[in-house]
Amino acid sequence: MFHCKFVLSLLVSLAVLQSISAVDYVVTNKAGSSGGSVRFKHEIGIPYSKQTLESATKFIWKIFQQNSVAERKNVQKVTLIIENMDGVAYAVNNEIHVNANYLGNYTGDLKREFTGVLYHEMTHIWQWDGNGQTPGGLIEGIADYVRLKAKYIPSHWVKPGQGDKWDKGYDVTARFLDYCNSLKSGFVAELNKKMRSGYKATYVVNLLGKTVDQLWSDYKAKYSQ
Repeated sequence: MFHCKFVLSLLVSLAVLQSISAVDYVVTNKAGSSGGSVRFKHEIGIPYSKQTLESATKFIWKIFQQNSVAERKNVQKVTLIIENMDGVAYAVNNEIHVNANYLGNYTGDLKREFTGVLYHEMTHIWQWDGNGQTPGGLIEGIADYVRLKAKYIPSHWVKPGQGDKWDKGYDVTARFLDYCNSLKSGFVAELNKKMRSGYKATYVVNLLGKTVDQLWSDYKAKYSQ
């Protein structure tokens, strides 16, 4: 009897934990009959989109070393919307908006590019932003760092060592963060954890023993040889 009660209690606990950590993924195509909408339906599809959102979430939790619910943002639902708009994509209020026109005009491997875009935007859903204090270039750089580690980067990205400043964002900052992470495994995860409630330039010094400007100089020197 005791054994049965213990097993039942364990199953209930696991069910509760699963319900807390589960994320609902919703995909909506609002692009009508546009070329991008047609390509999305035929070359990507809603099932693959949901699968990618879930895979990206698990990958991001791993990159950020967020092994428990308490370490993550409390996000229970993520909505992906395909629509006709400007730009490529953006994330806001746990929604990811992707430009159908971009999908329709893309000339490379559309499915791979779409996957990379989702990994970037999903990072914005889960990353800490220092309550709005973190520099935008760093925010975008971390999102592209995740895309880099997931191996979904496009061919036009800068090479390691290229770029004018560390916080330019996107691929430039992603390459720099990859260098910093090579100096201390888990650097990006630790930096993200520190930005849960705010942002200070000393976070990098505390983690790597140098200012970000010193690290940028070292990074540039490494690839100038």
